[in-house]
Amino acid sequence: MKNLITALLLSLGLVAGAVAENKEPFSEQRFNALKESGAVVLVDVFAEWCPTCAKQQEVIKKYRAENPDKDFHVLIVDFDKDKEWVRHFKAPRQSTLVLFAGEEQVWFSVAETRLDVIGKQLDMAFAKAESES
Repeated sequence: MKNLITALLLSLGLVAGAVAENKEPFSEQRFNALKESGAVVLVDVFAEWCPTCAKQQEVIKKYRAENPDKDFHVLIVDFDKDKEWVRHFKAPRQSTLVLFAGEEQVWFSVAETRLDVIGKQLDMAFAKAESES
C-alpha cells in the first residue's frame, strides 16, 4: 500500500525533491531497466533510524552538487521493509551501498561515509559506463 501511495505522489509531482535528486524507492523493474540502459545505479540499503545512512545521504548529495554533469540514480532499499532485496544484495546491515555501471556490479560497501571514497567509486563507475557505451 505504501508503494502505491508513493507511486501516486510521484506521479502527481508531490515528492519532486526525491526525483530531482534521482533517488527513488527500489523496484526490480526500474533497477533492471536502468542497468540495461547502461546507467550508473547506486543501490542504497537504508533505514530511517540509521545515523550512518543519514551521513551517506549527505555525502551523496554533496557529490551531486560538486558533479552536476554526472547523472546517476539512487534506488533506496528499505532495510526494515524490503527484506527480499536486502537478502538479494547480501546487505549485512543498513548503510550498505551497492554500485552498478550498467549490468556490472562495480562496488560493495558497508558503512562508508567518506566523500573521497564514495566519490572515487562513482567516478570509476562513470568511466566504466562510458567505456562500454
